[in-house]
Amino acid sequence: MFGAMTIRSISSVLTAFLITACGQPEFDLVLEGGMVVDGTGAPAFTADVAVLDQVIVEVGDLSGRSATDRIDVTGHYVAPGFIDIHTHSIGLIREERDADNFVRQGVTTLMEGNDGNSPLELGGFYDSLSAGGPVAPNFGMFVGHGSIRSEVIGNEDRAATPGELDRMRAYVATGMEDGAFGLSTGLFYLPGSFAETSEVIELAKVAAAAGGMYISHLRNEDVNVLESVKETIRIGREAGIPVQMTHHKVGGHRNFGRSVESLELIAAARAEGVDITFDQYPYTASSTGLSSVIPRWAQAGGQLAERLSDPATRRRVVDDIEAFVEMRFADDPSKIQLVSCSFDEKSAAAFPDDLSGWTLADIFTARDVPGTPAQIADLILEIDAAGRCGAIFHAFDEEDVERFMQSEFGMIGSDGRLSRFGEASPHPRGYGTFARVLGVYARERGVITMEEGVRRMTSAPADRLGLSDRGRVSPGMVADLTVFDPETVADRATFDDPHQYAVGIPHVFVGGIAVVRDSEVTGMRPGVVLRGPGYRHR
Repeated sequence: MFGAMTIRSISSVLTAFLITACGQPEFDLVLEGGMVVDGTGAPAFTADVAVLDQVIVEVGDLSGRSATDRIDVTGHYVAPGFIDIHTHSIGLIREERDADNFVRQGVTTLMEGNDGNSPLELGGFYDSLSAGGPVAPNFGMFVGHGSIRSEVIGNEDRAATPGELDRMRAYVATGMEDGAFGLSTGLFYLPGSFAETSEVIELAKVAAAAGGMYISHLRNEDVNVLESVKETIRIGREAGIPVQMTHHKVGGHRNFGRSVESLELIAAARAEGVDITFDQYPYTASSTGLSSVIPRWAQAGGQLAERLSDPATRRRVVDDIEAFVEMRFADDPSKIQLVSCSFDEKSAAAFPDDLSGWTLADIFTARDVPGTPAQIADLILEIDAAGRCGAIFHAFDEEDVERFMQSEFGMIGSDGRLSRFGEASPHPRGYGTFARVLGVYARERGVITMEEGVRRMTSAPADRLGLSDRGRVSPGMVADLTVFDPETVADRATFDDPHQYAVGIPHVFVGGIAVVRDSEVTGMRPGVVLRGPGYRHR
């Protein structure tokens, strides 16, 4: 009877028996009367869920059984806690340890180190995070290729030497030993964009040897998106490593619909034995630094200002920006919206106070200029020189979003940031991704079923990460649980008003401890540091 149970869960069951014999409550917690969506995609079923010592110990009819805490969740779904496989939470996790904008949408595990950006010494980061006290959600990391390349080669547009490649291999190996779940790359960003595919393959082999995965921001997501998908498939095949294409999308108005071809490439690769999957967020806009619009060659070596001082080179930079803006945004400056800017006092004087939430079109209106393609390029360079800004880019098609969501090979990841409520004007995905999938794409549009939506957020990323004790509502699993109302769960955050918490998710538990109770953050911080296969098998 215990064949599928862990030693820990067997111990918990025996403990329940002993304390019952002594007249003590059998369970720490029972969620009663709800519909269990177990995370596998199977149909929901009515059952109670019991927790003891942070573990789910029974699922079934538990009426009359004793518990320290019982919560009536009739009319609600009881799901595994949502696992966000792609976040940018490292910058604020020490200060915002309750992670309100994530846990309020049912997220119990945050994965960081994405897009090739991570601390060089993961062990030291984990130690410093733990030393500052616990956090509400669980927290895991990838080791970032971009951070490693920056340390070894700098921001140079060239191939690695054999010696430099060996140094990078050593950094990946150490990261895996420190607990990374795999290697992440941001081949769209500096300095990852300067890396040849062969370099990435060699580093991915190191992660594969430690049992890890490869997760990548594709090199290109617009005109060359299919070539970038093929490159990612090649990396998985030649490195012998499971591959995750992160926040997969198709950008640029002329490229709308190419999700069909991308999904065909994925299916064909899987049929050939390449273990490739992807994640996505349910929005038609991305968010990253405004400098991503500036060509990479111009930024190499940190010499953009010097290059712009030469009229001919500046003309070439402007031409490249104009071509990108036309391709991505059809020359519409309203599709580029600023998140926040860090200007010095002198530079700030050239702009309106606090550009958070402004579009480039708003700035042109304030300046009473038309916003021609050349003016758009000049403004982007002006803002970048003033101190840089984060931006939101409206550049994707809803049909592609839905087509990706219907693929059995996809899962959900927010690409969202841990936010301070009311600060700046971030992408709403940090507040609403998971609730939006359930409320809009499952309930309202029927793009996927509620059960399938939950699977994309739970067992799918758990399996991809090798988290064998999470992602399902089943005896023996860690009691990371999310309770939501299928009739009211919804995102409220918008691009104009992003600081709005999701609704319809009244209870969220991490290890059986409530981090959200009756729709309020409790202040409890039961999250644990999760470490990957290289650490566990060390």
